[in-house]
Amino acid sequence: MEEFEEKFIKPIINASYPGTLAALSLAVLQATGLQVPLTLKFTLLVGSTAFLFSAFAIFFYSVYPTRKKLWTTAAVMFLVGLFCLITSVLLLFVV
Repeated sequence: MEEFEEKFIKPIINASYPGTLAALSLAVLQATGLQVPLTLKFTLLVGSTAFLFSAFAIFFYSVYPTRKKLWTTAAVMFLVGLFCLITSVLLLFVV
């Protein structure tokens, strides 16, 4: 059971963390409605897309740990997603 969990379940668990942030970004995008500026919608959409790319990169890095480009992609996309979320929070205060 230990080897099965390490090989198949751990990549899914690792990828679920940024995937959850992407889902939360999309939920905020849905909850803001139609009356918000286009910049806020675009920022939330870019942030959720960046988190999804990060989740895919983390999943495949967990499966193929020798591919360092996947780890770099995961880290950069995660940071882009965080930057977009911080920007969208600041835009919510302005609106």
